[in-house]
Amino acid sequence: MKERQYRLKLIKNIIKQNRIESQDDLLSLLLKEGYDVTQATLSRDLKLLKVGKVPDGKMGYVYALPNEDDSVESEKIYVQDFLRGYVSIDWSGNIVVIKTFPGHANTVCNAIDNLNMEEVLGTVAGDNCMFACLHEGVTGEMFFEKLKRHIPNIED
Repeated sequence: MKERQYRLKLIKNIIKQNRIESQDDLLSLLLKEGYDVTQATLSRDLKLLKVGKVPDGKMGYVYALPNEDDSVESEKIYVQDFLRGYVSIDWSGNIVVIKTFPGHANTVCNAIDNLNMEEVLGTVAGDNCMFACLHEGVTGEMFFEKLKRHIPNIED
């Protein structure tokens, strides 16, 4: 888990300090820093960081990080999506079950995925519930406390 956090921080720094036109460029700079990751892993990292390509003013595109206002606004949308869809939360060990209104599990799952909670290993959505598998050593209580930081008015 810590390796991923360090890699994400490194990706942010590389994008801030360099002109990155392709994932190959970014992969080679990561490799120079000792991170040998696959293109698929890098794609997931970029999605998690909400990195996008923006025009560079010279007929090309470069990777850019979202500005703080965009990140805050995006989080508000995900919080609203979560609150609209969830019914209840329960957990056992490192598995969290979030019951939702019928048809809302994908939206709630997407909200959890996009809140960038490093406690979450992965999520799976059904029709009226979703599951979050937490990293080893992370309990449902720990997850819920962190979720309350994003969504203060959530009830269990």
